Amino acid sequence: MRVIALSELTGATTELVGGKAAGLGELIRLGERVPAGFCVTTEAQEAGVLPEAEIDAAYRQLGGGRVAVRSSATVEDLPDASFAGIQDTFLNVTGTADLLSAIEKCWHSLHTDRAVAYRDAHDIDHATVRMAVVVQQMVDPALAGVLFTANPVTGRRTEMVVEAAAGPGAVVVDGTGDVDRYVLDGSPQLAQGLLTSVQLDELRAAGDRLQRQLGAPQDIEWAYDRQGVLWLLQARPITTLFPLPPATDDPEPRVYLEFGHVQGMLRPVTPMGMSTLRSLIVAMLASLGLRVEVTDIGGRLYGDLTDLARHPAARKRLVKLMAVDFGPRAQSVMERVLADPRFAPRPGRRARRDGGGPSAGTALRALTGVVRALARPEAARTRLFREIQRLATDADTTAEPRTAADRLRFVREHENTSSGADDIVWPIVAGMLAATLPAHLLKGIAERDEIDRVLGGMPHNVTIEMDLALWRLSERARTHRELLLSTAPAELADRYRRGTLPDIGLAAFLDRYGHRAVAEVDLGIPRWAEDPAPVFAMIANYLRVTDPEQAPDRRFARAAATAEATLDRLVVRARRRRPVRGRLAGFLLRRARSLAGLREAGKFGGLYRLREMRRQLLLIGAELAAGGLLARPDDIMFLNLDEVAAAVHQGTDHRSTVTARRAVHERELRRRTVPVALLSDGTDLEAALPAPTGTAGALRGVGAAAGVATGPARVVRDPATAHLEPGEILVAPTTDPGWTPLFLTAAGLVTETGAVMAHGPTVAREYGIPAVICVPDATRRIRTGDVVTVDAAAGTVTVR
Repeated sequence: MRVIALSELTGATTELVGGKAAGLGELIRLGERVPAGFCVTTEAQEAGVLPEAEIDAAYRQLGGGRVAVRSSATVEDLPDASFAGIQDTFLNVTGTADLLSAIEKCWHSLHTDRAVAYRDAHDIDHATVRMAVVVQQMVDPALAGVLFTANPVTGRRTEMVVEAAAGPGAVVVDGTGDVDRYVLDGSPQLAQGLLTSVQLDELRAAGDRLQRQLGAPQDIEWAYDRQGVLWLLQARPITTLFPLPPATDDPEPRVYLEFGHVQGMLRPVTPMGMSTLRSLIVAMLASLGLRVEVTDIGGRLYGDLTDLARHPAARKRLVKLMAVDFGPRAQSVMERVLADPRFAPRPGRRARRDGGGPSAGTALRALTGVVRALARPEAARTRLFREIQRLATDADTTAEPRTAADRLRFVREHENTSSGADDIVWPIVAGMLAATLPAHLLKGIAERDEIDRVLGGMPHNVTIEMDLALWRLSERARTHRELLLSTAPAELADRYRRGTLPDIGLAAFLDRYGHRAVAEVDLGIPRWAEDPAPVFAMIANYLRVTDPEQAPDRRFARAAATAEATLDRLVVRARRRRPVRGRLAGFLLRRARSLAGLREAGKFGGLYRLREMRRQLLLIGAELAAGGLLARPDDIMFLNLDEVAAAVHQGTDHRSTVTARRAVHERELRRRTVPVALLSDGTDLEAALPAPTGTAGALRGVGAAAGVATGPARVVRDPATAHLEPGEILVAPTTDPGWTPLFLTAAGLVTETGAVMAHGPTVAREYGIPAVICVPDATRRIRTGDVVTVDAAAGTVTVR
């Protein structure tokens, strides 16, 4: 079938007629007023020959005259790929000859550079895409525009947004002119601008109707003709909205804070990794006396802070508690929440007993542990590393489970095992306190960047030790430099596994650090020992360092020497100007240099348990795949443990479930922006904040590691394949320990999220490279190759 009327199409015909035509067919089926037309199907495009006679007959049946000719690719107007404006549209086409020419041009637009780039960005296989073409009668519009049934900027589902312009509305769709904009929130609309209150009500009713019937927020193109009749020209899902929080019985708004970036993660978590991360974050907050429900929104971890925000005692310290790990962006949105009357403590509402602070027992243990660590830091470090060695030993299975049921039992037993022993937790807390308190004690005496220099070159950091071990390995591998630089990391990894690669000492490195990875707290992520391709990519970056003075070990040593010298000068000045505060600040800064480097140690130890849990799950997955219940062993990471149990004990086939979840996961991997905080109606709280003012041409963030650096930017979203030249400024969405080997060749760091004491800034200080964090949309506003200046003291990134 090569030509078919729009009235005969439904959503089930997408492969034949493309997304746009199928959507128009659905609108007609729902009884909406849509211009009549027909579709030249994908069968014609595949054949490569225009069915001229059929097209001419369909055109004449429409009555001839002016028509709109619009592309309708099979991947167009889909829930996760709109292709808005990517393929061609031709308006006011008249006559069969011009119509045939316009259809051919729509076919050709399938292969334009912009269409190919868009499909690449969405990981769409070019070979699977086909093109149909829609032909419709032209409406003679007095007004036209778009209607979003949810606010596309803030994500708020209780608002609709209308944009309108006189005439055909091209300026609205193309963004080439001024338009009238209306926000419909359910309140009465006053007549203003181009649209009357009656028309606005009619548009809102249409939006309500289509959103309900099509099951998702819609982006609707519309037009009012010269007689005042409303026509719907297109409806497609709004693809940019972040998913809604799960529904609750609470009629009042709830607030959710994104927790993943605390661990340097903005990517979605696999379903199997979600439960482990939930336990980790809940335990971390419980140590602070906070009870928070952690939930999955868009594959990310969000904490429901509603009850804490409304708790009379907890709300007073909520913003301060976020300073260390959550950072200034989270603090800003939470300040906005606490000022919102909807989150004020309610008179007569019984305060929760589990939100006001830690229990007396926990508080006493914390005080004892912190004081003990500050009094004898060397002994505290000894106890901590002894405990980490115990975790590594305990994670090894002394008696290998033999059946899938035994393996599942092992995983369940280890799922809620905490690595938060007192000998690990309190020395780390002591180090973080010793690093953060001096800034308050030394106000008016020392600048923030001076204190940051004192915290550089910090010893006892397992992540720094890992990075420097990789550098030493790279130095030994320089005899194979050409091979390691000219061969793709994936191929090098394959050759390493086959045993055909020269021995460069990688086995010893992986024996010590192979349980690590980027996004390593996600159980579903392969470890470096499984796939060492990222390690080879990092080795290649190290081999590009040719200036001996830029060698990472020398940079680290310089940062350490600068830190000690700065500390000595600062203590003398502080004790002279404020004797008591000076002595206390000096004591704390020296203890920070003994303990703050331990911050990475707790997670490092806990990763041994995750590595063994993952190994056992993959063995179960191999058995299930052999039995036809999964397609491949790592599919098990897209199930939860209860579903694994159903497969192991009852033979449940989960292949369709895994396929659906993988598709959602891959779609979320392409998402570039993750809200810091959400309301239950989908509002992105940061997007709703007033735009910040700042220096013209400068992007504003927060200085987190002292210094100024200028160099070409390198935007990196996946460190596993990153090519970073010495002297470049690393620009990333976020960072975790798996990113830090890149820091050894970077001149500076810019991230979109973070906190001053988070992984990235901490390691940046160790190497003495300036860092500015919490720069919104940095990876989109800065392009690779842009020359940028990172000024930590000013908290700015200037693009030259």
